Amino acid sequence: MLQAEDLKNFEEEIAQLYEDGKIKAPVHLRDGNEQQLVELFADLDIGEEDYIYSTWASHLHALLKGVPQERMKQDILEGRSITLHYPDYNFFSSAIVGGISPIAVGTSMALKKQFKTNRVYCFLGDMAFRTGITHESIMYAIGNDLPVTFIVEDNGKSVGTPTEASWGTLPTHTVFETYNNLANGSTVELRYYKYEMSYPHSGTGVFVEF
Repeated sequence: MLQAEDLKNFEEEIAQLYEDGKIKAPVHLRDGNEQQLVELFADLDIGEEDYIYSTWASHLHALLKGVPQERMKQDILEGRSITLHYPDYNFFSSAIVGGISPIAVGTSMALKKQFKTNRVYCFLGDMAFRTGITHESIMYAIGNDLPVTFIVEDNGKSVGTPTEASWGTLPTHTVFETYNNLANGSTVELRYYKYEMSYPHSGTGVFVEF
């Protein structure tokens, strides 16, 4: 299994390719959460048959799901950083804020109806976690006892604005605990972690002309 240093090195390589003008499209990089992700994937025991639905910043999730580094690097070089899909690895992402939530829930509903034993894991930033569509998705999943885990990755930002400035002063973790209490006793699971990253929302902070 990949380690935190492997994830960090991959993002640094992509950052350099972006600054060198080799990537003619936006990229969304993440750091500061590498060790947390390695431990999370191990703790959840995410398997080959499980599904991952991710955000526009999905590089690290895809690597830990088993997507080969060179394959993903080529996709990023071709401008697909924010919309990476690997059906052969049961891995999908969306650049729409909160847009991945109902898709993840739909897949978990299909798995339940087909009496499958695999599970869906849906990654959400703290901004996407606050959206109405995610609220509906979580409540629907709980109400129908679906095999889905929502993972909230809280970096305190809604694009370039502090999340609590965008959505009100109620802390993201407090919102998480509310949903977590509602899910108690169901097959729905929620996880939360907080981290700080050095990259901006998009790019590296260096102006690159496409």
